[in-house]
Amino acid sequence: MSAVLTLAPAPARRLALLGTGTVGTAFVQRYQSLLARGVALPQFSWLANSRTARVCGHAPEQELQLANLAARTTPALQPWAEAEGLQRGDVVVDATASDEVANWHEQWLARGVHVVTANKLGQGAQLARAQAIADSRQGSDAQYGDSATVGAGLPLLSSLRALVAGGDRIHRVEGVLSGSLAWLFHHYDGQRAFSDWVREAAGAGYTEPDPRVDLSGEDVRRKLLILARASGIALRAEQVRVASLVPNALAALPADAALGALSQLDAPLLEYWHQAQTKGGCLRFVGGFDHDGASVGLRILPLDHPLAGGAQTDNRVAIHSDRYQQQPLLIQGPGAGAGVTAAALLDDVLAIVRR
Repeated sequence: MSAVLTLAPAPARRLALLGTGTVGTAFVQRYQSLLARGVALPQFSWLANSRTARVCGHAPEQELQLANLAARTTPALQPWAEAEGLQRGDVVVDATASDEVANWHEQWLARGVHVVTANKLGQGAQLARAQAIADSRQGSDAQYGDSATVGAGLPLLSSLRALVAGGDRIHRVEGVLSGSLAWLFHHYDGQRAFSDWVREAAGAGYTEPDPRVDLSGEDVRRKLLILARASGIALRAEQVRVASLVPNALAALPADAALGALSQLDAPLLEYWHQAQTKGGCLRFVGGFDHDGASVGLRILPLDHPLAGGAQTDNRVAIHSDRYQQQPLLIQGPGAGAGVTAAALLDDVLAIVRR
Protein backbone atom coordinates (compact mmCIF):
# COMPACT_ATOMS: atom_id res chain seq x y z
CA MET A 1 0.00 0.00 0.00
CA SER A 2 1.59 3.25 -1.12
CA ALA A 3 1.97 6.10 1.30
CA VAL A 4 0.01 9.25 0.71
CA LEU A 5 2.02 12.44 0.93
CA THR A 6 0.07 15.25 2.57
CA LEU A 7 1.40 18.76 2.15
CA ALA A 8 0.75 21.32 4.84
CA PRO A 9 -1.29 24.23 3.50
CA ALA A 10 0.64 27.42 2.80
CA PRO A 11 0.01 30.07 5.46
CA ALA A 12 -2.46 32.76 4.48
CA ARG A 13 -0.69 35.91 3.39
CA ARG A 14 -1.02 38.96 5.61
CA LEU A 15 -0.61 42.55 4.53
CA ALA A 16 1.26 45.21 6.52
CA LEU A 17 1.43 48.89 5.60
CA LEU A 18 4.28 51.11 6.75
CA GLY A 19 3.57 54.81 6.32
CA THR A 20 0.20 56.50 6.86
CA GLY A 21 0.70 59.79 5.02
CA THR A 22 -0.87 60.80 1.71
CA VAL A 23 0.27 57.69 -0.17
CA GLY A 24 -0.56 55.36 2.72
CA THR A 25 -4.02 56.91 3.04
CA ALA A 26 -4.65 56.53 -0.70
CA PHE A 27 -3.45 52.92 -0.45
CA VAL A 28 -6.00 52.11 2.27
CA GLN A 29 -8.77 53.78 0.29
CA ARG A 30 -7.94 51.84 -2.87
CA TYR A 31 -7.60 48.60 -0.91
CA GLN A 32 -11.12 49.07 0.47
CA SER A 33 -12.45 49.95 -2.99
CA LEU A 34 -10.95 46.85 -4.62
CA LEU A 35 -12.15 44.66 -1.77
CA ALA A 36 -15.70 45.99 -2.23
CA ARG A 37 -15.50 45.01 -5.91
CA GLY A 38 -14.64 41.44 -4.96
CA VAL A 39 -10.91 41.57 -5.76
CA ALA A 40 -9.03 38.91 -3.78
CA LEU A 41 -6.47 40.65 -1.56
CA PRO A 42 -4.40 39.58 1.46
CA GLN A 43 -5.85 40.23 4.89
CA PHE A 44 -4.94 43.74 6.04
CA SER A 45 -3.25 42.74 9.28
CA TRP A 46 -1.67 45.94 10.61
CA LEU A 47 -0.40 49.36 9.70
CA ALA A 48 2.19 51.60 11.29
CA ASN A 49 3.93 54.93 11.17
CA SER A 50 6.94 56.25 13.07
CA ARG A 51 4.76 56.78 16.16
CA THR A 52 2.53 53.75 16.51
CA ALA A 53 1.36 50.41 15.13
CA ARG A 54 -2.32 49.47 14.81
CA VAL A 55 -3.89 46.06 14.30
CA CYS A 56 -6.47 46.51 11.56
CA GLY A 57 -9.08 43.81 12.01
CA HIS A 58 -11.97 44.64 9.68
CA ALA A 59 -11.60 48.43 9.50
CA PRO A 60 -8.16 49.57 8.29
CA GLU A 61 -9.45 53.08 7.50
CA GLN A 62 -10.36 53.61 11.17
CA GLU A 63 -6.98 52.37 12.36
CA LEU A 64 -5.33 54.66 9.81
CA GLN A 65 -7.07 57.68 11.34
CA LEU A 66 -6.03 56.63 14.84
CA ALA A 67 -2.44 56.09 13.73
CA ASN A 68 -2.31 59.60 12.28
CA LEU A 69 -3.65 61.03 15.55
CA ALA A 70 -1.05 59.23 17.66
CA ALA A 71 1.24 61.39 19.76
CA ARG A 72 4.86 61.72 18.72
CA THR A 73 6.94 59.48 20.95
CA THR A 74 9.98 57.26 20.45
CA PRO A 75 10.00 56.01 16.81
CA ALA A 76 8.29 52.65 16.73
CA LEU A 77 10.27 51.04 13.89
CA GLN A 78 11.87 48.15 15.75
CA PRO A 79 8.81 47.16 17.81
CA TRP A 80 6.46 46.95 14.85
CA ALA A 81 9.01 45.48 12.48
CA GLU A 82 9.86 42.55 14.73
CA ALA A 83 7.12 42.14 17.33
CA GLU A 84 4.41 41.77 14.71
CA GLY A 85 6.34 38.77 13.41
CA LEU A 86 6.42 39.19 9.65
CA GLN A 87 6.60 35.66 8.24
CA ARG A 88 7.43 34.01 4.95
CA GLY A 89 4.72 34.79 2.42
CA ASP A 90 3.54 37.99 4.13
CA VAL A 91 3.51 41.23 2.14
CA VAL A 92 4.90 44.44 3.62
CA VAL A 93 4.15 47.71 1.82
CA ASP A 94 6.65 50.53 2.37
CA ALA A 95 4.86 53.84 1.72
CA THR A 96 7.43 55.82 3.68
CA ALA A 97 10.40 57.93 2.59
CA SER A 98 12.46 56.53 5.47
CA ASP A 99 16.07 55.45 5.06
CA GLU A 100 15.72 53.35 8.22
CA VAL A 101 12.76 51.43 6.79
CA ALA A 102 14.56 50.97 3.45
CA ASN A 103 17.42 49.37 5.35
CA TRP A 104 15.05 46.54 6.33
CA HIS A 105 14.13 45.57 2.75
CA GLU A 106 17.06 43.20 2.38
CA GLN A 107 16.31 41.46 5.69
CA TRP A 108 12.60 41.03 4.96
CA LEU A 109 13.32 39.54 1.55
CA ALA A 110 15.89 37.14 3.04
CA ARG A 111 13.18 35.91 5.45
CA GLY A 112 10.79 35.26 2.55
CA VAL A 113 8.67 38.36 3.18
CA HIS A 114 7.49 40.06 -0.01
CA VAL A 115 8.29 43.79 -0.17
CA VAL A 116 6.24 46.31 -2.17
CA THR A 117 7.63 49.81 -2.05
CA ALA A 118 7.29 53.42 -3.10
CA ASN A 119 10.39 54.21 -1.03
CA LYS A 120 13.25 55.04 -3.41
CA LEU A 121 15.95 54.61 -0.78
CA GLY A 122 16.05 50.84 -1.15
CA GLN A 123 17.44 50.77 -4.68
CA GLY A 124 18.04 54.50 -5.18
CA ALA A 125 20.69 55.15 -2.54
CA GLN A 126 23.91 53.25 -1.79
CA LEU A 127 24.93 50.77 -4.47
CA ALA A 128 25.79 48.20 -1.78
CA ARG A 129 22.23 48.30 -0.45
CA ALA A 130 20.74 47.91 -3.93
CA GLN A 131 23.01 44.94 -4.60
CA ALA A 132 22.10 43.38 -1.24
CA ILE A 133 18.40 43.69 -2.12
CA ALA A 134 19.05 42.04 -5.49
CA ASP A 135 20.99 39.22 -3.81
CA SER A 136 18.21 38.66 -1.26
CA ARG A 137 15.62 38.46 -4.03
CA GLN A 138 17.65 35.79 -5.79
CA GLY A 139 18.28 33.88 -2.58
CA SER A 140 14.62 33.50 -1.60
CA ASP A 141 11.24 33.14 -3.24
CA ALA A 142 10.19 36.60 -2.03
CA GLN A 143 9.23 39.26 -4.58
CA TYR A 144 10.23 42.93 -4.65
CA GLY A 145 7.55 45.18 -6.14
CA ASP A 146 9.15 48.52 -6.99
CA SER A 147 7.05 49.91 -9.86
CA ALA A 148 5.90 52.82 -7.65
CA THR A 149 9.45 54.06 -7.06
CA VAL A 150 9.83 55.62 -10.53
CA GLY A 151 7.03 57.06 -12.63
CA ALA A 152 4.26 56.19 -10.15
CA GLY A 153 3.64 52.87 -11.87
CA LEU A 154 4.41 53.81 -15.48
CA PRO A 155 6.04 50.87 -17.32
CA LEU A 156 9.55 52.30 -17.03
CA LEU A 157 11.32 49.71 -14.90
CA SER A 158 9.44 46.82 -16.47
CA SER A 159 10.32 48.04 -19.99
CA LEU A 160 14.01 48.45 -19.18
CA ARG A 161 14.19 45.03 -17.54
CA ALA A 162 12.36 43.41 -20.46
CA LEU A 163 14.75 44.99 -22.95
CA VAL A 164 17.81 43.84 -21.00
CA ALA A 165 16.36 40.35 -20.53
CA GLY A 166 15.79 40.19 -24.30
CA GLY A 167 19.45 40.94 -25.02
CA ASP A 168 19.14 44.64 -25.78
CA ARG A 169 21.87 47.01 -24.56
CA ILE A 170 20.75 50.29 -23.03
CA HIS A 171 22.96 53.18 -24.17
CA ARG A 172 21.27 56.21 -22.64
CA VAL A 173 18.11 57.12 -20.76
CA GLU A 174 16.97 60.69 -20.18
CA GLY A 175 13.70 62.19 -19.14
CA VAL A 176 11.47 64.41 -17.09
CA LEU A 177 11.32 62.12 -14.06
CA SER A 178 9.79 64.36 -11.40
CA GLY A 179 6.02 64.71 -11.64
CA SER A 180 6.12 67.67 -9.27
CA LEU A 181 8.76 69.55 -11.28
CA ALA A 182 6.98 68.67 -14.52
CA TRP A 183 3.80 70.21 -13.08
CA LEU A 184 5.70 73.30 -11.92
CA PHE A 185 7.36 74.00 -15.26
CA HIS A 186 4.20 73.28 -17.26
CA HIS A 187 2.46 75.98 -15.19
CA TYR A 188 5.16 78.54 -14.46
CA ASP A 189 4.77 81.49 -16.83
CA GLY A 190 6.92 84.16 -15.20
CA GLN A 191 3.84 86.10 -14.07
CA ARG A 192 3.12 84.45 -10.73
CA ALA A 193 5.87 83.85 -8.19
CA PHE A 194 7.50 80.43 -8.57
CA SER A 195 7.25 79.90 -4.81
CA ASP A 196 3.45 80.20 -5.03
CA TRP A 197 3.39 77.37 -7.54
CA VAL A 198 5.61 75.26 -5.26
CA ARG A 199 3.21 75.71 -2.34
CA GLU A 200 0.29 74.75 -4.55
CA ALA A 201 2.11 71.62 -5.75
CA ALA A 202 2.93 70.69 -2.16
CA GLY A 203 -0.70 71.20 -1.11
CA ALA A 204 -1.86 68.93 -3.94
CA GLY A 205 0.46 66.15 -2.77
CA TYR A 206 2.69 66.29 -5.86
CA THR A 207 5.93 66.99 -3.99
CA GLU A 208 7.78 65.10 -1.30
CA PRO A 209 6.78 66.18 2.24
CA ASP A 210 9.72 68.58 2.09
CA PRO A 211 9.54 70.11 -1.44
CA ARG A 212 13.25 70.87 -1.31
CA VAL A 213 13.84 67.16 -1.97
CA ASP A 214 12.25 67.67 -5.39
CA LEU A 215 13.72 71.12 -6.04
CA SER A 216 17.22 70.00 -5.09
CA GLY A 217 17.18 67.24 -7.70
CA GLU A 218 17.63 64.59 -5.00
CA ASP A 219 14.37 62.84 -5.90
CA VAL A 220 15.41 62.64 -9.57
CA ARG A 221 18.89 61.46 -8.61
CA ARG A 222 17.38 58.54 -6.70
CA LYS A 223 15.16 57.65 -9.65
CA LEU A 224 18.12 57.75 -12.05
CA LEU A 225 20.03 55.35 -9.82
CA ILE A 226 17.07 52.94 -9.79
CA LEU A 227 16.65 53.13 -13.58
CA ALA A 228 20.37 52.77 -14.28
CA ARG A 229 20.70 49.74 -12.04
CA ALA A 230 17.66 48.15 -13.72
CA SER A 231 19.45 48.77 -17.03
CA GLY A 232 22.49 46.80 -15.91
CA ILE A 233 24.60 49.89 -15.16
CA ALA A 234 26.03 49.84 -11.62
CA LEU A 235 25.78 53.61 -11.18
CA ARG A 236 26.99 55.06 -7.90
CA ALA A 237 25.37 58.05 -6.23
CA GLU A 238 28.55 60.14 -6.49
CA GLN A 239 28.56 59.67 -10.28
CA VAL A 240 25.35 61.71 -10.62
CA ARG A 241 26.02 65.43 -11.16
CA VAL A 242 23.14 67.40 -9.66
CA ALA A 243 22.40 71.09 -10.26
CA SER A 244 20.04 72.01 -7.43
CA LEU A 245 17.39 74.73 -7.72
CA VAL A 246 17.60 75.37 -3.97
CA PRO A 247 19.84 78.29 -2.85
CA ASN A 248 22.30 77.43 -0.09
CA ALA A 249 20.51 79.65 2.44
CA LEU A 250 17.21 77.86 1.82
CA ALA A 251 18.85 74.43 1.91
CA ALA A 252 20.28 75.17 5.36
CA LEU A 253 16.91 75.87 6.99
CA PRO A 254 15.07 73.26 9.09
CA ALA A 255 12.08 71.67 7.36
CA ASP A 256 9.46 73.56 9.38
CA ALA A 257 10.96 76.91 8.31
CA ALA A 258 11.60 76.10 4.66
CA LEU A 259 8.04 76.58 3.37
CA GLY A 260 7.99 80.12 4.70
CA ALA A 261 11.25 80.98 2.92
CA LEU A 262 10.49 79.60 -0.55
CA SER A 263 10.46 83.14 -1.96
CA GLN A 264 14.25 82.75 -2.21
CA LEU A 265 13.52 80.72 -5.35
CA ASP A 266 11.66 83.48 -7.16
CA ALA A 267 14.40 85.71 -8.57
CA PRO A 268 16.67 82.97 -9.99
CA LEU A 269 13.72 81.06 -11.51
CA LEU A 270 12.40 84.21 -13.14
CA GLU A 271 15.83 84.74 -14.71
CA TYR A 272 15.82 81.14 -16.04
CA TRP A 273 12.36 81.75 -17.49
CA HIS A 274 13.48 84.92 -19.29
CA GLN A 275 16.44 83.03 -20.78
CA ALA A 276 14.11 80.33 -22.09
CA GLN A 277 11.82 82.93 -23.64
CA THR A 278 14.76 84.65 -25.33
CA LYS A 279 15.86 81.33 -26.87
CA GLY A 280 12.33 80.35 -27.91
CA GLY A 281 12.40 77.26 -25.71
CA CYS A 282 10.87 75.90 -22.52
CA LEU A 283 12.18 74.96 -19.09
CA ARG A 284 12.30 71.29 -18.17
CA PHE A 285 14.01 69.59 -15.22
CA VAL A 286 15.81 66.66 -16.86
CA GLY A 287 17.75 63.70 -15.56
CA GLY A 288 19.77 61.32 -17.70
CA PHE A 289 22.45 58.65 -17.58
CA ASP A 290 24.70 56.65 -19.87
CA HIS A 291 27.66 54.34 -19.29
CA ASP A 292 29.90 57.28 -18.37
CA GLY A 293 27.78 58.90 -15.66
CA ALA A 294 24.62 60.87 -15.03
CA SER A 295 23.35 64.40 -14.60
CA VAL A 296 20.29 66.17 -13.17
CA GLY A 297 19.29 69.78 -13.69
CA LEU A 298 17.16 72.45 -15.31
CA ARG A 299 17.52 72.72 -19.07
CA ILE A 300 16.18 74.97 -21.81
CA LEU A 301 14.77 72.68 -24.49
CA PRO A 302 13.56 73.50 -28.00
CA LEU A 303 9.78 73.27 -28.19
CA ASP A 304 10.06 70.29 -30.58
CA HIS A 305 12.42 68.32 -28.30
CA PRO A 306 11.13 64.82 -27.38
CA LEU A 307 11.13 65.80 -23.69
CA ALA A 308 9.40 69.16 -24.14
CA GLY A 309 5.92 67.68 -24.50
CA GLY A 310 3.53 66.28 -21.96
CA ALA A 311 1.25 68.08 -19.53
CA GLN A 312 0.46 68.40 -15.84
CA THR A 313 2.52 65.85 -13.82
CA ASP A 314 3.56 63.79 -16.85
CA ASN A 315 6.85 61.95 -16.77
CA ARG A 316 8.34 61.69 -20.26
CA VAL A 317 11.30 59.34 -20.72
CA ALA A 318 13.41 58.52 -23.79
CA ILE A 319 15.24 55.17 -23.92
CA HIS A 320 18.14 54.85 -26.39
CA SER A 321 19.42 51.31 -27.00
CA ASP A 322 20.67 48.93 -29.69
CA ARG A 323 17.04 48.35 -30.64
CA TYR A 324 16.09 52.02 -30.49
CA GLN A 325 19.03 53.78 -32.13
CA GLN A 326 17.39 55.97 -34.77
CA GLN A 327 14.44 56.99 -32.63
CA PRO A 328 14.20 56.51 -28.85
CA LEU A 329 11.44 54.60 -27.14
CA LEU A 330 9.26 57.24 -25.43
CA ILE A 331 7.20 56.45 -22.35
CA GLN A 332 4.86 59.11 -21.00
CA GLY A 333 2.16 59.41 -18.37
CA PRO A 334 1.26 60.85 -14.95
CA GLY A 335 4.28 60.65 -12.67
CA ALA A 336 3.03 62.11 -9.39
CA GLY A 337 0.06 61.96 -7.07
CA ALA A 338 -0.97 59.77 -4.18
CA GLY A 339 -3.70 58.03 -6.18
CA VAL A 340 -1.53 56.74 -9.02
CA THR A 341 1.26 55.80 -6.62
CA ALA A 342 -1.14 53.84 -4.41
CA ALA A 343 -2.53 52.11 -7.50
CA ALA A 344 0.98 51.06 -8.50
CA LEU A 345 1.59 49.65 -5.02
CA LEU A 346 -1.61 47.61 -5.13
CA ASP A 347 -0.81 46.40 -8.66
CA ASP A 348 2.40 44.95 -7.28
CA VAL A 349 0.57 43.40 -4.32
CA LEU A 350 -1.91 41.77 -6.71
CA ALA A 351 0.90 40.48 -8.93
CA ILE A 352 2.46 38.78 -5.90
CA VAL A 353 -0.86 37.31 -4.74
CA ARG A 354 -1.66 35.94 -8.20
CA ARG A 355 1.80 34.60 -8.88
